[in-house]
Amino acid sequence: MNEELLRFKKDQKYVVFDFETCSLNLVSEDNKPWQLAFMVYQGSKLIESHDYYIHWDDLNLSDGARKVTGFSDSKYKKNAKDSSLVLDHFERFLYDPEYLKLGHNILGFDIYIHNIYRKLLGRETDYSYLDDCLDTLCLAKAIAKDIKITDDDELLSWQFKLNSVYERGLRLSLGACCKEYDVELDKSKLHDALYDIEKNYEVFQKILWKIEI
Repeated sequence: MNEELLRFKKDQKYVVFDFETCSLNLVSEDNKPWQLAFMVYQGSKLIESHDYYIHWDDLNLSDGARKVTGFSDSKYKKNAKDSSLVLDHFERFLYDPEYLKLGHNILGFDIYIHNIYRKLLGRETDYSYLDDCLDTLCLAKAIAKDIKITDDDELLSWQFKLNSVYERGLRLSLGACCKEYDVELDKSKLHDALYDIEKNYEVFQKILWKIEI
């Protein structure tokens, strides 16, 4: 038994996060993140949970984003919090090396949205947390394709390589992973950031027993 595997590290700290955005554009500052949810875990124990609507003076959601997320203008206006305060709170965990950063497709989407967020607030690009990232989409792909990490692989670069692997019919959305790993799911709640990360962490706990990391 390899006690260095994450599955055996009961005190490991994680921050699980997800952004909801105006579109799928990864470079435009018009693609503002309007919801950020993150949950802090130590092993399987939930320490704290946060669900923020992020205030911007102008917010231009695509029709597709409105439909998929069920965006409500009235709910947004009522609950949106100061964008700087929200980011400061999140980054207390994001840049803390004690925490592994976890999400579904974060290496293909959310890390770039976080960078847009920083730029909108006049902050410099800072990807210094990336070595601590675990992307459950990449891990699920490795399991599905039986692609093992070797002693020569760095975890981050190995995941980025997996991120570029495409195969027709290979379904690895969060919803598909919930089905694959027998995680109970209400599809009508998907694309709410808080619900997504709740399900994401359940999937992650199952994945840990299928992969050697």
